[in-house]
Formats: sequence, C-alpha cells, structure tokens
Amino acid sequence: MLAAIAALCGSLLVAVPAVGTAAPDSGISQQTMNFDIGAGSLSDALLRFSEISGQRVLFGAELVRGLGSDGLNGRYTPSAALQRLLSGSGLNARQTDSGSITLEKAAEKPLPSGAATMPAVTVLGQATYDSTDPYNPAYSLPNASTATKTDTPIMHTPMSVKVVPQQVLKDQQVVTLDQALRNVSGVVSGDGNDREFYVRGFSSTSSSGSNGGGGSTYYRDGFPFINGWHHTVDLANIDRVEVLKGPGSILFGRSEPGGIINFVTKQPLDTPYYSVRQQFGSYGHFRTDIDATGPLTANKDLAYRVNFAYQANDAIAQWGGGERIFAAPMLRWRISDKTTSTFKLEYSDIKTNADNPVPYNLLGKVPRSRNFNDPWAYSEDQYVMFSANTEHVFNENWTLRHRFNASFAEVTSRNVAAAGSADASGNFGRWGFEQNFDGGDYYNNYFNSLELTGKFETGFAKHTLLIGSDYLKTDARATMGPVFAWMPGFESSNAYQPIHRYQMPGMTVSNFPPQRTAFNTFEYDNPWFGFYAQDQVELPYHVHLLGGLRYDNANTDTYADYGAIPQFFPSVQTPFVEKQSNDRVSPRGGVLWQPIPELSLFGSYTENFGAPNGLNAQGRVLAPQTAAQWEAGVKTELFDGRLITTLTYFDLKKYNLSFQDFPPGSPSQLIGKAESRGLELDISGEILPGWKIIAAYAYMPFAQTVEDPIHTQYVGKRLHNAPENSGNLWTTYEFQQAILQGLKLGAGVQAVGQRFLGYDETQKTPGYATLNLMASQAWKVGQTRVTAQINADNLLDKTYLQGLNTYGVGTYGAPRTFMGSVRIEY
Repeated sequence: MLAAIAALCGSLLVAVPAVGTAAPDSGISQQTMNFDIGAGSLSDALLRFSEISGQRVLFGAELVRGLGSDGLNGRYTPSAALQRLLSGSGLNARQTDSGSITLEKAAEKPLPSGAATMPAVTVLGQATYDSTDPYNPAYSLPNASTATKTDTPIMHTPMSVKVVPQQVLKDQQVVTLDQALRNVSGVVSGDGNDREFYVRGFSSTSSSGSNGGGGSTYYRDGFPFINGWHHTVDLANIDRVEVLKGPGSILFGRSEPGGIINFVTKQPLDTPYYSVRQQFGSYGHFRTDIDATGPLTANKDLAYRVNFAYQANDAIAQWGGGERIFAAPMLRWRISDKTTSTFKLEYSDIKTNADNPVPYNLLGKVPRSRNFNDPWAYSEDQYVMFSANTEHVFNENWTLRHRFNASFAEVTSRNVAAAGSADASGNFGRWGFEQNFDGGDYYNNYFNSLELTGKFETGFAKHTLLIGSDYLKTDARATMGPVFAWMPGFESSNAYQPIHRYQMPGMTVSNFPPQRTAFNTFEYDNPWFGFYAQDQVELPYHVHLLGGLRYDNANTDTYADYGAIPQFFPSVQTPFVEKQSNDRVSPRGGVLWQPIPELSLFGSYTENFGAPNGLNAQGRVLAPQTAAQWEAGVKTELFDGRLITTLTYFDLKKYNLSFQDFPPGSPSQLIGKAESRGLELDISGEILPGWKIIAAYAYMPFAQTVEDPIHTQYVGKRLHNAPENSGNLWTTYEFQQAILQGLKLGAGVQAVGQRFLGYDETQKTPGYATLNLMASQAWKVGQTRVTAQINADNLLDKTYLQGLNTYGVGTYGAPRTFMGSVRIEY
C-alpha cells in the first residue's frame, strides 16, 4: 500500500535529525518470504514491509520524514529485509514485549522548547493516518467534530453522524454537492441544481428564502455559510463532508431540523504537498484542480495552502452548460507555541446557462435535449469570503477559540420555467423570473464566535466542557420579479412544439429580455445571538453522557416593496417595514454505552430553533419553525476499527411548517406540523485489505403532514420529495499483488424510490436506480505519484428526475457520462 505517514499534519510533528545505524533485533521472525518493495520514501517502504511480513511496526511520523529507501526485491527473512530497508537511515529496530517492532534513533537530541512529540503510529498491513493527510486512503474516519464541536470519536457520540472522506471524493470524481451527499443516508436532492437538499424528509432551505431573505444553510468548518437564494459552492478546497442527522441548532444556531451539512476545508500543512488534477468528460466537461501547501519559513511557523479550480461544461439540454472559477488561499501563523491563527480567503464565480425544469409528467415523453427555457437565460453566483480563526492552548486541557467570518454574495438570474404539469396534449403554463434587476443585490453574512473547551474530572467522572457564544448578522437585498409581462401567447408552451420568446414577432436573442422598471424589492437585516453550553461526561463502565442548552435571541428587520406583483398582497400598503424578535432556550441530551470496544448503543433527544418562515399576505413575518427529535441506534467498529456502521431509528417533528404559493415572491402561510419517522443505515470503511465500501440506506415509512388547518386535504398525506426508500452503495478494490499494485476498480448503485411533488399526493414521479463504475491506475515516479482514472456514471443511461419542485416540475438527472482524469501529486 502506497501510504505516506511522512505527510501527517505538521502541527504535532517535531523535526529530529536521524543519526547512527543499527540492525534489527534478532527476536524478529526468521521465516523466509518474498519481498517486492519499490524504491521511494522510507515510510512507504516500511508500510509495504508490514503488509508482506505481517509484523507490527511502530514509528513516529517525523522519525522517517525525508528518508528514502532503495527498495527490496527477493526472498529474505523479515529481519534481514528490515535491516536492508533501514540501512543508512540511522534508525534502530527493536522488538517490544508484545511482538511489535519499534523504530528509534541511535541517539536523541533535546527537543526544542514547547515542542510536542508525535504519537507512535501502529501499522499492521494498514497505515493509521492523520485525517488531514492528503494521501489518506481511508473510507472511514474515527472522529468527527460536527455533532459536538469537539474532536470526538464517532463511537462515543450519542447522535448519528456520517463522514464522507477525501478518498471517497477522489474515487467517485465528485464535483457537485449532490454527488458527495448521495453517500449519506436520508439525503436526497432538492431542486436538482446543487442548491437544495432534503434530509430526513425536510428541506435544507429556510422558508424565508422564498421571500428573498433565506436560502440553503451549509456550514464550513463549523460556521454558517448561508448561500442565499440560488447559490451553490465548489468542492475544490473541501477535505471531507460531515453530516449530523437531525436538529443541530443547539451548537450552530438557527437551522433547518433535518440535519447539519458541514464542509471541512483543507488546511495548511508543514509538509510540502502539490497536486494537479485534469478532468475531461462527456458534454464538454473540462476541469482543472490545483492544490499546493507547505511551510513558508524554516521553523514552519508560517505555512500556506492554495486551492484553485476552473471548470467549463456543456449540458445535454440545448443551450445548457456553465463555467466556474474558484480560488482559496490560506495562511497559518504559529504566533507562539500556544497560539495559532489561520486566515482564509475564498472567491467563487459560477455561471449557469438555461436551466431546464420540465413538467414532471413529461418524463420519458420528450427528449432530454429539449430545453423549455430560452437561450438568453442564465444565472451567475458570485461570492467572496474571508475568515480568521485563532486558537490559544492554555495547557493540555483548556483551549480558547475565536472565529470570524465575513461573506459577500451576489446572485443574478434570468430564467423561464415551466409553472406546472402538462395536460394530455402537452400544454403547460410557464413563468419568467429575474433576480438582481438593478444590479444592486447583495447577501452579506458576518459571523463571530468565541468558544472555551476544557477537560477535567469530578470524582469518577471525566468531563469535556464546551462553553460558547456566537453572533450572526445577515444583511441582504434582493430585487426580483417577472422578466416579462404576462402577454397573450407566451404564458404557456407545448412540450412537442415549444414556444420561445425570441421567436415571437419583433423579438430576437439580442434585444430580449428588455429591462423592466417594476420589480419587487426585499431588504433584510437579521442579527441573532446565541449562548450555549455542553458537557460530555465519561463515566465508569464505558458510559458516555452528553447534555447541553442554548439560548437564542433572533431579530428580523424586513423591508418589502411589491412593485411588480402587488396583486399577491392586496391588503398591504407597500413599501412596508416589519420587525420581529424571538427568544428560545433549546435543550439536547444523549447517552451512549460501549459494553465492548466494537459496539456502542445510544439514544438522544434534541430540540431545534429555526429560521423565520417568510411573510404572510398581510406582510407580517411568520413565527419561526421549531422541531424536536428522538433518536436511538447502534454503532459498530469492526476489523480493528477500519469499518464503522451506524443503524439509527429517528422520530422528527417540525412545527410551524410554512407553505408558499406560486410563483416565488408570493406570500407564505403557516400550515401546522409535519413528522418523519424511519430507519437509517450507514456503513463506511475497509472490509479486507484493499476492499473498501461506503453505503447508505434510509427507510422512511412515515413522512406526513400531521396538522394543517388551512389545507386540510394535506393532512395524512406524504411530504414533498420524501421517498420511502433511498440508498447508495459504492465499493472499490485496490489490488495488493505486486504485479497489479496500483490498480483499483470500483462500482456503485444509487437508488431513490418514488416521490410526490407537493403535499396532496396528486403528483408523483417514479423511482430510479443508476449504475456507476470506476477504474484507476497509480504509479510512483521517484517522489511523484501519478494516477490515471476513468469513471462512468449512470452507465445504463437511465432517464429520471433528480430534483423536484412543489408545483409540478423537476430537473433531469445526468445522462450516461464518462469522466477521465490524470492526477499528479508530489
């Protein structure tokens, strides 16, 4: 296995020169066996030695940093083989009482003041990697921070949390959020354009986004990244994706109750690492990714990381396609041995041409290449984000962290879309929509948090205490409304003879759409403050308790002017200003028992405080949604911790559910309560050497509107876009034999059951399953690793709707596509 322990995160490493040479202890096995170890780094050679011999090898990562090996080929005893590999390295090999082999330097020099030693790494045919190591091949990570905001083992966390590691993103050649999140149980695509997802039956998009002030809420490194309206994000600088199932507002503030989607970004490393990946694929896909990191000073107090991506692509639909540019430089500064600051800047510009929502009941009746939009239609999403994170370590038990983040986004959009299902003749209504009419729109977020984490003991109880406060201010302006007047002959179209505006008399692509002076204007100033405390308690007999409380004070200051569609608010004098303030205390508690290292049993209860629910017909801000969830499950960690599984039962209730009329910009109504219940299974890790798997399955038999005094016909009906069954299976095998070393094959299936559009069960789309394959070959050329890879997605070319909207339209899933890439790493 081509591991690279030397690339472990440098913040814990110590530079110690190697001196002297020694042979391994004679106690090591003397059975002769065949060794085929190529030249390269000593760390790779030692890991390959461990795979072949089965001998445990323990060594600090810094111990072998920068050391090379000429390799080994032939039949040797393990003792002789290890002696040849260590020749000239200045290292001793010593056998411990347990039979493991420990590497040591022949002579030690004093460590510099304030330095910390790297814990030993145990190897038995498989390396143990730091989670930030760019060469980490693992499909499972033992720890996650999203559920607790502390680095907690998943087996000690009494909630369901799923991690999608970097190697999975590489093997699947993930480019979009949807591709990454399909690996998580209970998550399905929302609008199909990588901007919305449904988790445990509920949208990740706050309802206030329909009136301009909300949008999907994601998290980056634990702080909110509210993208607003139509924005999506690039994954070029994402190391892994962590998803906390169920409510998470106790730690993250106002959020949707289905789950917390947290993107953990790549960080600067002390060890130089450079990577370039070039992708070529179907429908003109072209993408370049660059990743570079390393120290800027000899003492490694300053380190950098730069991620860059450029992508251009066409689409199966006429006029479709897009282009995106992403850049993210970072700087880490170790101010002292106890204080570290990290600064990050992100820039993203994503352009999409002519999105093509189609009436759901035209699935399979018209070609996927037929576009019901117009060639002038487009959207452009831009943002700039700056963050500064500082951590001060008082001692080994107490740490203070401060985070600041500011993001500035702008979304411009002009589109025509189907407004409902088609009749028997293929006729359907449509609407035109424009955002950022006057070029003055903005969506700005300012986030500030301060957290103190401490570990202490009270009698037989061991505590990990988290106390924190955060402040988030959203300052936004949106101008939106119809692109055109609802003129006769254009408010409808036909599936078999579509009408395009530029084809109408006097209209061309160049002179249409005209600028309009009447539009809706929304302005939001939404500050909210939170204070939270959490205690994780470890008791005797492997019992773990978790308890927490959060106080929220949320304010909404709204300005609205319905200049383009005043008929939707006939009883409101516009413009108008509406203010609202809400307070709430939300609790969370959990218990976990780990009777044996391989098994954990857990249960939890969590409440949620959500975002505002938009404006009603009288121009009033609706009461915020709240939620509560019970959860219980079983976790296992098998095969020496390499395979993690979580089986969870959940019961999630959402209160003050809101419903918005069509089209966007219309008022919303509170319609009562909805509930989802079901089982989820998540599996990730390595079954046998080289055989990895990540799988997800959700069975949600109950997902219904429970109360709705306004739309009584919805009560007892299934929720929108909530399949009863959904899942994903992905597995790869990397050949271990020397002659095939570096060759990897993979296959996967994604399946989603039938779903309803809207809340009355009158419109539904059939389920689907897609088959995906991959193959890659990796080579070592000196210190450089080269990987050639090809992926085939939707190999059987299944036609299906991936995204669904409540008013009867959907977005086609990708057809059969091939993606080739070459990655060079050094």
